Amino acid sequence: MERHHTLTPFSYTPSATETMNIDNLKSQMRKGMLEFCVLLILKRGDAYASEMIARLKEAHLIVMEGTLYPLLTRLKNDGLLAYRWEESTQGPPRKYYSITPLGLQFLDQLQESWNEIARSVHLLLSDTTSLPQSTITTDPE
Repeated sequence: MERHHTLTPFSYTPSATETMNIDNLKSQMRKGMLEFCVLLILKRGDAYASEMIARLKEAHLIVMEGTLYPLLTRLKNDGLLAYRWEESTQGPPRKYYSITPLGLQFLDQLQESWNEIARSVHLLLSDTTSLPQSTITTDPE
């Protein structure tokens, strides 16, 4: 028996597998941006982990401590961050992170990359049928 499917506008509902793939993709995109966002926060001033999580949450980037702490350790080990302990009037001492000069240089490179990606996506989101030649780069491989 032959089956015919008729699609009507706006009737598409993703399957559970497709929804999981979309959620996974969104999660991967957030993780990819997390390093950039943490460095942006620290460029504005020193902060401790809970403060960074709150700022990320305000920006609608939900991050768990289990994700942030390994990233902070890696950035510190790479020389992009430094930290100091500071007494707190509301509990134990807090570890304040700061961005290093090397971290600022790296942040500048990330900002350039972000600008390039944002321009490319913006071009694709607009109804442009062809991209200007100056925005197209080829991979040497």
